[in-house]
Amino acid sequence: MESPPPRWSVVVPAFDEEALLPATLATLRGAMPAVPHPGEIVVCDNNSRDRTAEVARAAGATVVFEPVNQIARARNTGARAARGEWLVFVDADTAVTPALLRDAVDALSSGRACGGGTRVRFDGPQGRFPRALAAVWDRVSKAFQLAAGSFVFARRDAFDAVGGFPESVYAGEEVLLSLRLKKWGRARRIPFVVLEGHAVVTSARKLEWFPAWRLLGTMMLFTVCPFLMRSRRFCSVWYDRPPASGAAPVTPPASPSPARP
Repeated sequence: MESPPPRWSVVVPAFDEEALLPATLATLRGAMPAVPHPGEIVVCDNNSRDRTAEVARAAGATVVFEPVNQIARARNTGARAARGEWLVFVDADTAVTPALLRDAVDALSSGRACGGGTRVRFDGPQGRFPRALAAVWDRVSKAFQLAAGSFVFARRDAFDAVGGFPESVYAGEEVLLSLRLKKWGRARRIPFVVLEGHAVVTSARKLEWFPAWRLLGTMMLFTVCPFLMRSRRFCSVWYDRPPASGAAPVTPPASPSPARP
């Protein structure tokens, strides 16, 4: 007897995530039974140079390929391959609890939300800067109803209607998507919500790779000059990886390379 088609899909964009992806997918698999509707996991291999695609397939995920290293493109490519009418986007270094996954899908399936996000916490030892960064984001997210990229959910019809994640930017695409979904929802009296009962735990590796002044400077620069998010060079903290991380910085192709067979 064939399994019923998925009603919801988790989309995981992944570039060189061989090390952290297995734990993320295992956590998602453990959370899926908490949702009463059948679901699926779709991993978008964003032109990885390691075994990202292989470990994703071994974990039972559907794998698609996006040749251009850009987070918005990877998420959109994964969404196009997803079969569910409710979409949940989870970063490859993020742990999702069963309760959070259930509440996000329930908010969409019940019609109580057109999309949303949740609170964010960093893994590992919590220094002053990570705690402060998470606290500030929680306040901004709650005040303005904006989703963090590590966990975003949306109705398929709303996501498609607003054009998905904007591919004109190399960072901040989750904020722009939040604004577009909020506008779509207001016209239909369906809110965009930030869940407060649960938090995702995401990797603090960027806080280890880059000094605090660089991260803060980048955020302040984008606040003053948001158009710079259209430049990959100014968004380097989202794409560059120091040699100590095991991956060299990425040089984007001049034009998309052919998809893998």
